Amino acid sequence: MYSNLTSAAESWRLENQLQAPQWLSLKVGHRTRYESYSNEFKKGTNGGDQALSFRTTVLMEINHGDFRLGAELIDSRIALEGNNTPVNTTLVNEIDLAQAYLAWHGDNLLGRNLSVDVKAGRQTMDVGSRRLVARNRFRNTLNNFTGIDTIISQPNQWQWRNFVVLPVSRLPNDQASLRAGESEFDEESFSRVFAGSFFSIKNLPLSTTAELYLYYLDEEDTKDTQTKNRRLFTPGFRWFKKAKPKQFDFEIEAAVQSGTSYATASAIDQNRLDHFAYFGHLALGYSFDLPWKPQLILQYDYASGDRNPNDGDNNRFDTLYGARRFEYGPTGIWGAFARSNINTPGIRLKFKPRQNVTGFIAHRAHWLAESKDGWVGGGLRDTTGQSGDYLGQLLEMRLRWKMIPELVTLETGWAHLFKGDFAENSPDSPSNNDSDYVYFQTSLSF
Repeated sequence: MYSNLTSAAESWRLENQLQAPQWLSLKVGHRTRYESYSNEFKKGTNGGDQALSFRTTVLMEINHGDFRLGAELIDSRIALEGNNTPVNTTLVNEIDLAQAYLAWHGDNLLGRNLSVDVKAGRQTMDVGSRRLVARNRFRNTLNNFTGIDTIISQPNQWQWRNFVVLPVSRLPNDQASLRAGESEFDEESFSRVFAGSFFSIKNLPLSTTAELYLYYLDEEDTKDTQTKNRRLFTPGFRWFKKAKPKQFDFEIEAAVQSGTSYATASAIDQNRLDHFAYFGHLALGYSFDLPWKPQLILQYDYASGDRNPNDGDNNRFDTLYGARRFEYGPTGIWGAFARSNINTPGIRLKFKPRQNVTGFIAHRAHWLAESKDGWVGGGLRDTTGQSGDYLGQLLEMRLRWKMIPELVTLETGWAHLFKGDFAENSPDSPSNNDSDYVYFQTSLSF
């Protein structure tokens, strides 16, 4: 049955329906999602929220020998919003150019079984664990960059990746223009430069993989975008073993940050602070050889917070351009937790009852790493530290059904926030009631 559905989906591919030549690749994706939550937990909100969002992408590639010329259009918008909906560039980016690049692939470089990949132009990137650099999956808009990305590798052995890019600003970025449906081309600027060097090596003892990386971000305000004027060095490492039936797996990642930054992106905030922060992730899992292929994972994350709001230092870890949904719950209009000022153990159970159905149940307890710093997801802060550091617990479930593989995917999820003392009692806390979040989405790929 599954193979029949896969064959049917292949025949419905747009490039097959159009009888496109072999040198042309054309892919269209569309996602519709309804999401809603009850009871506020963010500063300045009253009541729950809801949104109906749409994201459409069109990717075209022309292939000629070792070269690829590609372009991707994106249209992200909302058609329904609640009183608290954050109408910003994480939800809205109407009709713009997500990617426009020239790529080249070469094999057997210098006769030494080395492969080279070079991509130049506007592009999206996934690097390593995706915690610090990622193409967003759940969020309605994408991180993208303009520059050059090179990879030298020995297949199935090691990879060395280097990039120098300019982060793209999604425009317009003011709420009035976004609500009015105004369009403006996204722009990059030499006022923001992001560079990275990433090395990974496979087939280490215990069938593990190790990664070393260094990222550098240097940014200044532009006429269209206010920034935190970050100048950050972020070195880190990751060591992991992939999950296999009847085996333990694990993941360890840690990074530190040094440099300078502002506390906020506000034009009023012009105080440059010394920046030193750090982050760690630990996970231990076991995959059972059972019909539903369950994998049980114990997790722990720590991302530093600002110890003292008055000492001229910033100790809050900055996740750069990373994704967070796969560890801290749904983002979208929700986004309760982020990889900053957080201390969180958790447990997750993944399962696969059918070949085209997957799901998980997860539970995490959350504390602030520093009680005088803010809860990033809720926008709340008690600089005296008297509200404590316990944020609460998050229980989450998700189910994904590839109804027609590679063509139609249905997904739903639910999360419940059991509020802790800080979430209930900190200054500007809007409510002490627990909050429920739910979403339903359909994804189409042609």
